[in-house]
Amino acid sequence: MKTGIATVSISGNLEEKIEAIAAAGFTGIEIFEQDFIADIRSPRAVGQRIRDAGLEVMLFQPFRDFEGLPEGLRAKAFDRAERKFDVMQELGCDLVLVCSSVHPEALGGIDRTAADFAELGDRAAARDLRVGYEALAWGRHVNDHRDAWEIVRRADHSSVGLILDSFHTLGRGIDPETIRRIPGDRIFFVQLADAPAIEMDLLYWSRHFRNMPGEGDLAVTNFMRAVMATGYAGPVSLEIFNDQFRGGSPATIAQDGHRSLIALMDDVRRAEPTAAADIPELPAPVRVRDTSFLEFAARGEELSELENLLQSMGFSRVGRHVSKQVTLWQQGDIRIVLNAETTGHAAATWNARGTTVCDIGLSVDSAPDTVERATALGARPFSQPLGPGELPIPAIRGLGGSVMHFIDQGDLSEVWDVEFRPEDGSAEWAGLIRIDHVAQTMTYDEMLSWSLFYTSLFDMQKAPMVDVVDPDGLVRSRAIASPSGDFRITLNGAETHRTLAGAFLAEGFGGTVQHVALATDDIFATASALADSGFEPLDLSPNYFDDLEARFDLDPAMLRRMRKASILYDADDKGEFFQMYSRPFAGQMFFEIVERRGAYAGYGAPNAPFRIAAQKRFQRTKGIPAN
Repeated sequence: MKTGIATVSISGNLEEKIEAIAAAGFTGIEIFEQDFIADIRSPRAVGQRIRDAGLEVMLFQPFRDFEGLPEGLRAKAFDRAERKFDVMQELGCDLVLVCSSVHPEALGGIDRTAADFAELGDRAAARDLRVGYEALAWGRHVNDHRDAWEIVRRADHSSVGLILDSFHTLGRGIDPETIRRIPGDRIFFVQLADAPAIEMDLLYWSRHFRNMPGEGDLAVTNFMRAVMATGYAGPVSLEIFNDQFRGGSPATIAQDGHRSLIALMDDVRRAEPTAAADIPELPAPVRVRDTSFLEFAARGEELSELENLLQSMGFSRVGRHVSKQVTLWQQGDIRIVLNAETTGHAAATWNARGTTVCDIGLSVDSAPDTVERATALGARPFSQPLGPGELPIPAIRGLGGSVMHFIDQGDLSEVWDVEFRPEDGSAEWAGLIRIDHVAQTMTYDEMLSWSLFYTSLFDMQKAPMVDVVDPDGLVRSRAIASPSGDFRITLNGAETHRTLAGAFLAEGFGGTVQHVALATDDIFATASALADSGFEPLDLSPNYFDDLEARFDLDPAMLRRMRKASILYDADDKGEFFQMYSRPFAGQMFFEIVERRGAYAGYGAPNAPFRIAAQKRFQRTKGIPAN
């Protein structure tokens, strides 16, 4: 399967784009004319540079406003086409994209347009070139791939074919199933783009908000299934116009693009197996059973502070590593590892960021299959020298240089017995049973990338993005969860260092996990046990509970208990949600304790502004800058 990407999809100059596209693993490249014109090298030199990078020049684009013009303009259009053909031959590219005209003097008419393309096909064939016709969603007379196909069919020329673009079909709400009626050999090229569901002008939507397949809301998989059902065997390429990508890292955007194509085509292979025989097989998207462990890198006073906090929350130290300065704390199915080593990954992370979550362990059905799928999608495997008594647990690099380990039901499940000497912890159990979710903080520009990372590797679905109001700015938040809800991640994108999330990023030099939510089946019993253990919850404003009383019909006795224990509340038509917070530790990190009743699947987003205000208020009382 040949994969490509248009140079317009990523930032940088043409040389930077070529390097990033080649490094990401693409087969070829679409030359967007503007990128070529801005480069000082000759067409021949550019084409050779692309081939030297191991890439194929798949497509030259766009050629605009060609068809259906009155005679004077028509002759000029053919002259322009001949000039483009000159450039293509120097580049070593045999296919040009002609997009449907938006010229104000274009006359339209399917037969007129077909005649234009028949003549253009003759001229292209004389040079061993080909012409692909694409229906722009905002084309003046042709804005539907079905009309574009009818024009190609009537042109009846072997050098003239159809180019399909998922945005132009799906953005207009055209049923992609109509593509199945087109002969696959008459489709010359396929371009893919996703986009968020936004009601706006089609042209503006296309030029500013496209994103990688899987990052938006369009039915790109259904589109590609229909394409492959035609027998199409050509390249699958990306054409993305996105303001955010234009200012991003070329390498990261190219890697995301390649990941999105591999994951998409794997989905297509599974859904349309007879039509996708040439697509490489990957292990299925990984089912995560739960979060097996979280590992903190911590030393000195902050290590002691974290140990005391865990004890006050009912955790017991149940093990000490056989050869390292590492301890295991547990309550219910929650395992927290504290790593005070001075060498290795945890030490490097602590040196860079101080106390932080440096490793996330996930329980999966097959650790080898998980790493195989992850590496095929562009993730980097992780390993470090094993110490005495340690097991080789498969791992990859995760968000912000962190690590994710994978533990399955084989020998790896014995890691806790093999690597740790048991200890008798003394803390009283407080009713915490499992990790409900992990909240990762990043810049807003990174959110699409990491959403794609999780949804392409794991069997997870993303929720709509929501705005979390911080007194000093907005934070964008998106939840991603497994179908069962046993594994949940929230991604929080900070746009300014003044927000609590932004301050965490700035002070932690790009740290990732800002808080961990722990589940209980009875938050009131847990709150009582925690109070007896000396746990100090985050204090909330009395005004919060006055407002809660006005908004919800809550039992007065329960509301009094909530006030006393600083328990927040939310509800929807599916159930109820209770939450309480630890006070911040190690700067900006904190724990959350939650109880879900019924089928509530949210995260208490309406309470976030009041929690953030309370956290900032607490920091000011301690003399810690809140932003």
